[in-house]
Amino acid sequence: FSRDLPDPNTLITQDLAQSTKIYDRTGTVLLYEIHGDQNRTLVQLSDLPKYVPEASIAIEDKTFYQNNGISIPGLIRAVIVNTLEGKKIQGTSTITQQLVKNAILTNERSLTRKLKEILLSLQIQQVYTKDQILQMYLNDIPYGSDIYGIESASESYFGKPAKDLTLDEAALLAALPQAPALYSPYGDGAYGDNRASLVARQQYILDQMAQQGYITKQQADDAKKVDVLKKIVPKNLGNIKAPHFVMYIRSLLQSQYGLSDTDLDTKGYKVTTTLDWPKQQIAQNAVTSGVATLGPKNNFTNGALVSIDPKTGQILAMVGSANFFDDAHDGQVNVALSPRQPGSSFKPIVYSAAFAKGYTPETTLWDVNTVFKTDTGTDYNPKDYDLKERGPVSVRQALQGSLNIPAVKMLYLVGVSRVLDYAQTLGYTTLNDRSRFGLSLVLGGGEVKLLEHTNAYAAFANDGEQFPTSAILSIQDASGAYIQQWKQPDAKQVLDKDSDLRLTDVLSDNNARAYIFGAKNYLTLPGRPVAAKTGTTNNYRDAWTLGYTPSLVTGVWVGNNDNSEMKLGADGSEVAAPIWQSFMKQALANTPVETFETPPPTDATKPVLLGKDTSVTVNIDIATGQLATTDTPAVRIQQQVYHVAHDILYYVDKDDPRGPPPTDPTQDPQYANWEAAVQTWVQRTGWNSTTTLPVGLSLPNPTTVDQPVVTVTDPRSNATWNARSGNISVSVSSTRPIIRMEASYQGMILGDTTAQPWVIPIHLPTSLDKGYHDITVTAYDDLGYQGSTTLTLNVNAAPEPLILRILQPVNDTSIKTSAFPVQVVVECSDLTQTSRVDLYLQSQDGSTVLVASTNAPKRTEVPMTWTFTGDPGTYTIFPVMVDQNGNNTSGDRTTVTITK
Repeated sequence: FSRDLPDPNTLITQDLAQSTKIYDRTGTVLLYEIHGDQNRTLVQLSDLPKYVPEASIAIEDKTFYQNNGISIPGLIRAVIVNTLEGKKIQGTSTITQQLVKNAILTNERSLTRKLKEILLSLQIQQVYTKDQILQMYLNDIPYGSDIYGIESASESYFGKPAKDLTLDEAALLAALPQAPALYSPYGDGAYGDNRASLVARQQYILDQMAQQGYITKQQADDAKKVDVLKKIVPKNLGNIKAPHFVMYIRSLLQSQYGLSDTDLDTKGYKVTTTLDWPKQQIAQNAVTSGVATLGPKNNFTNGALVSIDPKTGQILAMVGSANFFDDAHDGQVNVALSPRQPGSSFKPIVYSAAFAKGYTPETTLWDVNTVFKTDTGTDYNPKDYDLKERGPVSVRQALQGSLNIPAVKMLYLVGVSRVLDYAQTLGYTTLNDRSRFGLSLVLGGGEVKLLEHTNAYAAFANDGEQFPTSAILSIQDASGAYIQQWKQPDAKQVLDKDSDLRLTDVLSDNNARAYIFGAKNYLTLPGRPVAAKTGTTNNYRDAWTLGYTPSLVTGVWVGNNDNSEMKLGADGSEVAAPIWQSFMKQALANTPVETFETPPPTDATKPVLLGKDTSVTVNIDIATGQLATTDTPAVRIQQQVYHVAHDILYYVDKDDPRGPPPTDPTQDPQYANWEAAVQTWVQRTGWNSTTTLPVGLSLPNPTTVDQPVVTVTDPRSNATWNARSGNISVSVSSTRPIIRMEASYQGMILGDTTAQPWVIPIHLPTSLDKGYHDITVTAYDDLGYQGSTTLTLNVNAAPEPLILRILQPVNDTSIKTSAFPVQVVVECSDLTQTSRVDLYLQSQDGSTVLVASTNAPKRTEVPMTWTFTGDPGTYTIFPVMVDQNGNNTSGDRTTVTITK
């Protein structure tokens, strides 16, 4: 067997190196070229401080000067673990074996290669001295990227020759060879920023050096106090496009495809990635300009963006920071792969799990100040971001308004453990330590990676089906042969389609979020349906926006890499959403508009799941105040709404929301607090509520004796009126009190009065021409009985111009946004030809929008309800009368100023 071994006397004989090239998805845009270190500088062992080789010996081979090139205990341990546990054990190779593996043999994993390694190590032990072997090892070992040898590593990471390394620096370099792709000092290692693990390994090496007698414990402690990462000099990457994505690709080539640094530096691979270069440029510009524009005034310096094709899982764009080369703000850290708290952007995960469990977008949740019991014994009392309480709200309103208290309730109803199981199914890898998480999870209490978070939303964009993220389309060797080609993986149904459609229907409902974010916000795309959600963490450390169309999902994060706070109020809708919207607008430009499928009607029957649990409408007999019966005359029936105030635990078993109601809701540990919070809010706000309804009684049917008898005392019948306005005086005989007197013409009310003496002021409409006309005068008693008479008038006054004006509010009124909706009263002096009256709002830029409308008004004073959803400022409102022929007449204008 040993006859076929390479000659150990000719170490480090290599073929001519060929660089690895990384391309975009078209295979034409070169993103980066990986090459070896052609200017390798060898160093003599005698020129190094003694602690430099001692650091490597302490961690890699503490018996180096005693063993014969191999470690018998290490080999036995490796065989046992490989055979019995099926695992690959680390740290079983001596320094001599590592030299053989890196300098003479390949990285092939086989028993034959391992036997060659052992035999060559034994031979080299006979050919070279220990110091020669150690010197060759330190000159050959890879330290990450294209850095080989201790001299190159010292120059690359610390900007000085290895002879000048300090103890803390030497220990850090000794920590790298075990996994250089993982422990990158720049924070761009495999699976994200692992510098904390690198420092932990460095400090372990210092402890080992002290334990093995190379240094004192005091020297080790002093070295551990040094912030060695601050000594790292900027990386010299040369010409590189999409740097964070390229570094991510490199880590995948090493961790997933087993390619070593040597392979990448010398084997001439061509790697075609999933990156869409035009979208990547849009993404980088959106992040860079967004941070430059919004960052200074909101106190943040960084941003990140990931965009994925939800139909394939392919990564189309990845921006890990605003500026990769900004060393002052750790620009080389890829935040797309770094765990950060997601804030309210995690809420859709919880609500989608709720829909799968049987809850609906219409389900009622009470947004009232609530104390939650916890397993730790410490009460939890979350607040909404604006510290307000809104009473009963639907899930749709709660999610789109990003209300915290209802979200915590929904997490409890679904179950923390169930949500964590679901998050794991969605691909989150950062929520495994379940002991850390409680009810605050729904508010972003667990860190997530932007890449994984975005791919969870990709499942929502794809009818609940999710693909694993992919970044590499193909790998070809130097001859052009494919050694890896991307194939569409099987999708995983992580959420049933109906539940997913309901979630998307809510997240794409801009009207449902307008009461918080306003109708004009950054979570919309012009002329294109889109679903989106923002998130902001406590103290404004992280701000997020994630959103999707059926073909593109994008996530954006902004904040500071050192986790320092942004400016108060720098929430996701203000600092992350503009970047998200800018990218989505440009990335989707000139693409077909896609719509979301409409969710099926809910099959829930419980009123609380349908949002019908907080009120009941009944017919009341106005004579008795009791429920009307079948014997109650229609004239005495009036509809009345009664409010019913109970939290959801009163109606549902949280583990079976569609099942029977709980026989004893007080058994739920949260019930007492939830119900008390509702009743406290009801009492404080005066919100009318009842738990019982009146019992029905009946009265006899009215007779003609009960009906009022009306007589007009002035003017006399057939009298001539020479004016359009006047008074009608009336006397009435009734067994019951009269509460109102009214004059009308063909159903149009001309005037009324509710007080004696019964004098009704009326105004004759313009359309009522000269001549004789019948006016109806009607009296109403307190039971609803009525009596009427007819007055004939000879009108001799010419028609007057139409009066169309706003009576309320008056001109130059100031109204706060919190006062809306407000009532507007429009005077329209002629209703006989009026089809409807519209109310318009005009901005200072001249844009006009319809804000209210009343069809077929019956009174000349037309009440209208105006709801305002725009920005504060000065506006003009004006009425428009539309006649039965469709002709429009505009009325007088009123100026109003709207303030916060």
